[in-house]
Amino acid sequence: MAPMPVAVSNNGLVGLDVDGTGYIVSFAGLGNGRSDEDTLATTWVYDARSAKWSQADDVPGGVGRLASTAAAAGERAFIFGGYTVEEDGSEVSTPWTHAFDPVTGVFEERAPMPVPVDDSIALTWQDRYIYLLSGWHNSGNVNLVQRYDTIENTWVQATPIPGPGVFGQAGGIVGNTIAYCDGVAIKPHPEQRRDFVASNRCFRGAIRPDDPSRIDWHTLSPHPGPPRYRMAAAGSDALGAVVFVGGSDNPYNYNGIGYNGEPSQPVAEILLLDIESGEWQTVEIDAPATMDHRALVPFGDALVTAGGMLADQRTTKRVIAYSIRR
Repeated sequence: MAPMPVAVSNNGLVGLDVDGTGYIVSFAGLGNGRSDEDTLATTWVYDARSAKWSQADDVPGGVGRLASTAAAAGERAFIFGGYTVEEDGSEVSTPWTHAFDPVTGVFEERAPMPVPVDDSIALTWQDRYIYLLSGWHNSGNVNLVQRYDTIENTWVQATPIPGPGVFGQAGGIVGNTIAYCDGVAIKPHPEQRRDFVASNRCFRGAIRPDDPSRIDWHTLSPHPGPPRYRMAAAGSDALGAVVFVGGSDNPYNYNGIGYNGEPSQPVAEILLLDIESGEWQTVEIDAPATMDHRALVPFGDALVTAGGMLADQRTTKRVIAYSIRR
């Protein structure tokens, strides 16, 4: 597809349909320099009619941010949180929630998150409720599931995730069922403050239609291969599956260098999780492998990534549409 005007990774990404026109919106993220000075607040909008990207107003807040999470409901895109990076490397999770109209380019401030998180997952149910799963809060992970009502502009705490709090995980929703996998957990270390360790745990949760704040969680088998960090993922009703693309098996800081000091590399593979059976299917990617994603966007008959990080830790402009059949 038409490349983005600038290279960016770790950007909040969402697709939506407004009056029959498809849009993809990219919020904030990391620019080419990959330093604290390269955190962006830029908003880019792809319009399916023109097949072009245009720049909208910056994401409100006055600062660039990373690891924001986005989702769509009611013909609006919503962006949640993210973190800022100071010159000394300190990171602060932001509480902001904004609705964005891709037609007018206007942002609207909404009720802030009760617990600010970044590197979370945002999943929409019934075109109204958005669930934020786990994520990082300032100095540690939380196991919370925070549910936002886009109509009432209110938050409630839903049933927490059953596993340890993680960040950089990936997941999707099919019908009433959520599934998520992997990410990074915190492990205490006797000689230092803590270790960041990859988690290979996967879970499936059924939302109760009579009480959408209740989720019945169950453990799933891990996917083939090692756990991955910052995959692009989305649920597909047509496939009856959650699709996971790319990511890295070496968790890393925002610059693409692993917590172990080694440069991280993307994985050229797609994983499909059958939402009913819990069985996995693996497909090799016939495209350049990427990592450092926030979401996989359903767009027409395809699933799309926009931006990301390549094997040499360079951010990319590339927009890839994956056509997946079972």
